[in-house]
Amino acid sequence: MSQQAEPPVPSTRPYLIRALYEWCSENGFSPYIAVHVDASVQVPMEFVRNGEIVLNVSMEATKDLHLGNEYISFKARFGGVSREIVVPITHVIAIYARENGQGMAFPAPAPAQAPATGDAATASSLRAVTPDDEAAPPEPSGDGPNRPGGRPQLKRVK
Repeated sequence: MSQQAEPPVPSTRPYLIRALYEWCSENGFSPYIAVHVDASVQVPMEFVRNGEIVLNVSMEATKDLHLGNEYISFKARFGGVSREIVVPITHVIAIYARENGQGMAFPAPAPAQAPATGDAATASSLRAVTPDDEAAPPEPSGDGPNRPGGRPQLKRVK
């Protein structure tokens, strides 16, 4: 009898992103995503800072938004010019509500990682987080009301 390999477990990341997007939208918050930018990401490079960009993905800010299992895609205006945005799910490092910073952070992709179908590499890097942990989640850039300088901060919800 030959033993067949188990199929890889699908990533939970796209499902969590869609759930938090829905939570933001239903509660009147503006969902923002922080994205790790490399050659596989299609965004306006002039707005990329420190290898990241923060994008407003609310219904009011986007057109033809698609939150898929592999990619997030939409059209948005930057400086009055319509742009096509394509972000691999593996490159979304946070989704949060602009108004209060509540959301979730995800590990950034490995430096040489191309868009993948699952989070097998990510799952092996997960670890328990304790209140004494000095490693904070990545801080999204952008403008928000919670901090001096206008940058929102993700809050850990326990």
